[in-house]
Amino acid sequence: MLLSLGKLIARCVYRVTTRGLENLPEGGFLLLPNHVTWVDAIVLQVACPRQIQFIVFEEIYKQPALNWFFRLIKAIPISPRHSRDAVREAAGRIKQGEVVCIFPEGELSRSGILLKLKRGYELIAREANAPVVPVWLDQLWGSIFSYYGGKYFNKIPRHIPYPVMVAFGEPLAADKAGIATVRQRMLELGEMCYEQRPILQGHLGEACLRGLKHKQFDVALIDGMDHSKLTHGMLLAAAITLSRYLRKKCKNKRIAAVLPNSKGAVVANLAIILANKIPANLNFTAGRASQEAAMRIANLEDVITAVAFAKKFPDFPYPKNVMNLEEILPKMKPEIVIWRALIFLLPWRLLALLLRLPRHGGHEEAVVLFTSGSSGEPKGVVLSHRNILGNVSQFSLMVNMTREDTVLACLPFFHSFGCTVTLMFPFIEGIRLVTYPNPLDAAKNAALIKRYKITMLLATPTFLRSYMRRAEPEQLESLTLIVTGAEKLPRELADAFHERFGKEVMQGYGLTETAPVVSANLPEPHAARPGDSVQPSTRAGSVGKLAPGIAAQIRDPETGAVLSLHDTGMLWLRGPNIFEGYLNDPARTADVIVDGWFKTGDLARFDEDGFLFIEGRLSRFSKIGGEMVPHETVEAKIMEALKLPSDERSIAITGVPDEAKGEALVLLTTREIDPADLRAKLSDIGLPNLWVPRKIQRIEAIPVLASGKLDLKKCKDAAMSGTGA
Repeated sequence: MLLSLGKLIARCVYRVTTRGLENLPEGGFLLLPNHVTWVDAIVLQVACPRQIQFIVFEEIYKQPALNWFFRLIKAIPISPRHSRDAVREAAGRIKQGEVVCIFPEGELSRSGILLKLKRGYELIAREANAPVVPVWLDQLWGSIFSYYGGKYFNKIPRHIPYPVMVAFGEPLAADKAGIATVRQRMLELGEMCYEQRPILQGHLGEACLRGLKHKQFDVALIDGMDHSKLTHGMLLAAAITLSRYLRKKCKNKRIAAVLPNSKGAVVANLAIILANKIPANLNFTAGRASQEAAMRIANLEDVITAVAFAKKFPDFPYPKNVMNLEEILPKMKPEIVIWRALIFLLPWRLLALLLRLPRHGGHEEAVVLFTSGSSGEPKGVVLSHRNILGNVSQFSLMVNMTREDTVLACLPFFHSFGCTVTLMFPFIEGIRLVTYPNPLDAAKNAALIKRYKITMLLATPTFLRSYMRRAEPEQLESLTLIVTGAEKLPRELADAFHERFGKEVMQGYGLTETAPVVSANLPEPHAARPGDSVQPSTRAGSVGKLAPGIAAQIRDPETGAVLSLHDTGMLWLRGPNIFEGYLNDPARTADVIVDGWFKTGDLARFDEDGFLFIEGRLSRFSKIGGEMVPHETVEAKIMEALKLPSDERSIAITGVPDEAKGEALVLLTTREIDPADLRAKLSDIGLPNLWVPRKIQRIEAIPVLASGKLDLKKCKDAAMSGTGA
């Protein structure tokens, strides 16, 4: 009776939706849920039609205020000293047909991300010889009983009743339920739940409108070139006015933006979205052939740019309809004033109706980006509304930024991280951004960081090397989060950066096709009390843990067979942030998306704590005499052998065809390197002879893209055309 009353009260507080009840076996079994709040057991019992008997730490079980309740629900106490007794008791009850639950993480997650799974559950499963059922509790992270925001209970409920989804997975045999398999199944359940979140059905324009309408007198944007500022309200007013112009002027659904990171670029992108059009930010630093290919693929006939900027790139293949911001916006001042008043007076939903913004975007195209072309002609990557909204939501849950934070938007908006994390994320979350057009101008960017107390910096290792040479430690004091991606972060560079600036560099991972954030290391939380253990949120050499709502598999690169997460193989991903396909290119889309899974092209593995390690891009391996040779590893060994400084890129390895062994390595370098001396030093540090570069090619500069990535195509072209040494 008391339990029924408790479940009734819980149903009033939580609106629990269940999935997979048909997966629950009829007899006894072991339940393995994730653990994010103090009320997980209550929610799980509401979702499960059968009585659950929970395994509880003895210290909590014996609390006078709780002991009567634990005895009532027949909980099983467990302690390190008497764990064997608890295992036997739990196994015995399962054999009697009962449902027993243990939280395999062994503690509450303080990040909302799945922790290391303890092996104790395996003992119970084997002792009982019973099925194991993984289960996922979704949306509880962020509730008042979670540690979201750094504290329990200090939050106001966002909804009453609070929506929660509980998904039961297919049962696993006891001998098949190892920690790698269980983690993989739990991540897949988490991804399935995340896909059901209502936010993913929304429209990007509505989300931006709602985010900027809140606290409309706060500064939204600072232009790092002229230091002009726009509040949320003024940014919206200018963008809405321009959006109405674009609706009338542009018949095609896609509009190109050829602008550097600036106030104008921010207004233009927001205006395109509010016009229910699709922004296509183009790489103005790419070659003309690449630019023409992008224009052709996306059928771009309209472009927003600026007169002063266009003069710097006279060779850009502009279409007939070129709209210059300096000519358009000054004429719109009276209308901007009117819209500013309407923004102040009207609720955001009514503004959305006036702008004729759809309520639902979902799988419809929202943004088109072009791959960097590091290994060939660029591909148009279609990101839907759910892709962008999902990735913004995922990133927000990971970093937990507030309106007191400021983002430096120096990565170009045609770069996937620049587009989502330094443009859409601030729009939707209402976080201030400071724009600057050149990520390599470390001196200016460092001055902006100091002046505006910027807290988040996104960079690449190439850009960090610039800070090492041109920034002073006091200029970066305000930074609380530095995330690097696009290419592997050398350990020596991370250590040197920390030594100079006192700041940890957090390596992350993402792709244009994943909208882009997949994983990231995060700053280690502080222990509540001296001596308390801290849940690890960063690991050297890794790219962090997966963002919420992303499932992963490791597969054999040649056969596609599913391997253990702890093996090294091709990384496949699934989640709401996975792109919808390449624009007008179904063949190449089918090559990388199989049954909803995205083949990343990266070789990777997970450790037991769930940290992801990228071993290398498949395109950055050479098959020499039947052996896979990783270019990045060879580069690191050469840097070590020659004691090259980490604050500059002076070498790159690429592969060229070789009749005898299939491929041969070529070392591109800006330095004079003696081949015999290099071979001797590499031999001394144990590098296999097969991995030693066959040729050394001297070049003026190592080719890199505007994003900071190595330009693989130009590297290979240089190696193929050079004479070598």
